Amino acid sequence: MNDTFRPAVLRPVHYVILALLALATFLPGFTTIPPFDRDESRFAQATRQMLETRDFVSIRFQDEARNKKPVGIHWLQSATVTAVQAITGEHDPETTPIWAYRLPSLIGAVAAVLLTAWAGQLLFGATAGFGAALLMSVCVLLSVEARMAKTDAVLLASVVAAMGALGRIYLDRRKPMPPTWGLTLTFWIALGVGILIKGPVILLPVLGSIVTLGFADRDWSWLKSLRPLPGLAIVLAMVLPWAILIAIATKGQFFADAIGHEFLGKVNSGQEKHAGPPGYYLITFWLSFWPGSLLVGLGAAWAWRRRHDDAVRFCLAWIVPTWLIFEAVATKLPHYVLPTFPALALLGMAALLSRIDAKAAAEKAANRNVPREERVRPPLAGRIGRWAVIVLYLVITGALAVLGAGAPLRLEGTNLPAGFVAGGLALATGIAFVVLERIGCLKRLTLGVAAGGALSMISILGLVMPSLKAMWLSPAIAQAVADHRLCPTTVLAATGYTEPSMVFLVGTKTRLGEPDMVANHLADDPGCALALVRDKEEPAFAAQLAARGLSPELIKHFRGFNYSRGNWANLALYRAGAPQNAPAATEPAPQPPAAEQPAAATPQP
Repeated sequence: MNDTFRPAVLRPVHYVILALLALATFLPGFTTIPPFDRDESRFAQATRQMLETRDFVSIRFQDEARNKKPVGIHWLQSATVTAVQAITGEHDPETTPIWAYRLPSLIGAVAAVLLTAWAGQLLFGATAGFGAALLMSVCVLLSVEARMAKTDAVLLASVVAAMGALGRIYLDRRKPMPPTWGLTLTFWIALGVGILIKGPVILLPVLGSIVTLGFADRDWSWLKSLRPLPGLAIVLAMVLPWAILIAIATKGQFFADAIGHEFLGKVNSGQEKHAGPPGYYLITFWLSFWPGSLLVGLGAAWAWRRRHDDAVRFCLAWIVPTWLIFEAVATKLPHYVLPTFPALALLGMAALLSRIDAKAAAEKAANRNVPREERVRPPLAGRIGRWAVIVLYLVITGALAVLGAGAPLRLEGTNLPAGFVAGGLALATGIAFVVLERIGCLKRLTLGVAAGGALSMISILGLVMPSLKAMWLSPAIAQAVADHRLCPTTVLAATGYTEPSMVFLVGTKTRLGEPDMVANHLADDPGCALALVRDKEEPAFAAQLAARGLSPELIKHFRGFNYSRGNWANLALYRAGAPQNAPAATEPAPQPPAAEQPAAATPQP
């Protein structure tokens, strides 16, 4: 093994390398992927309405109060959108592209990578910190979150900052000197930021680790090193002003909804059909942390054996309580356990370094002609477990390769070269990772996972995903509305397809509802209004419109895959057509030529 790739301390050049790798992984597709449904579009639309109304306290999606998450992410998005508008000279929130709202997530994801390196150096040393940050920079879930205008990437950065500081304070608890104010301030400021971003979620890893370590060690005295009184004052100073303002603005309804419906509702039932059995995250982790999930799986037994080491103990306390709580909660989404990924990456890298050192020691012993029976070999159960992890990892790698290559065929009905490139890169990366891990060459392994993981994410998220036109219905609808806008005041009403991305792309005034509402919308403004109707709602819509003496005139038909619902959708864009059953005049009026009469299409024989 070549130990020259083991830095004693992380220098600025190491952080620059990590930042460049993260940006190279996260930027492709950042500006070309349309708004995702549903959370990203809801967050971005709520921020747009803040900018339109200049109300930076209340959070709304159209006319509905969005009493779910605190205001932090909307303030950050407002800042980046305003900056982009100042640079481009375009000050209309309706025309600001989605990527301007994604900038806080991109910055948060890059910061999370760098903070993982920083925290890892404090806990395990520079090499483990650098390697763990590298795994974070190319993992599937963070690559997705960096391209989405929502809370999770920024929350992750605040969690890593808080936990890195807390971990260093825990490891230094026996030293006579108190921790520096820099560490203490980092912990409390990160905690305040996390609360403003996603409420009490940051408390799960923070309090979970504190309580777990307190009971496991039977020692709570080290918590005094956190300087809790000034620290809590800092958090309250950050959070309390907005909390008071939103309580006044909503008469307390924000906290009733956020705690009673959003938080406790997810505990009791799977909201928006996002339910899953216990063990859900144990299964999805293999894909969401790919390609680094191999090292975590192989390092699990090592971490348990070394659980009495302070750094390992702290990471386990960071992971286990949070993971178990989310496994017990009824509502499940893969990104819920993202705050545990840096700790998992650190354990995986620390275990890899330990295995490489053990292998080097074994080779050295062999060179000294130590009898075979005196050499340490892994037990049979350990070897079986190791191969089980490798096989599972290769299965997940194959599934990812099939997804990259097969998605265009499934959705577009054709093969895309980018799909085959993405699938081939994912497969090659997974196999190479297994081979290099077996060889135990740290330098090649590091370079391999960086290059292969980054290229896989670039090809899948930067090339394949933007090209899947069938799954991007809302951009097609928005373009058709713009092309066929009847008046400057034209408003679209939709039934059967009510995804938030359509509201973001078409405009805040877009109306969503039932067929009778859409029919009334056309009848109230027949010269300007547009209607979008799904085929299942067509009969009710046509009947309601006929009852008002109108017929629908087809403008354009759409067919695509509504991934939020998991089914194909057939949609039609209409304007108000010719009146039906018009009363006859007392004297016959001259009829225009038949070619000039607007008429509905008739079936052809």
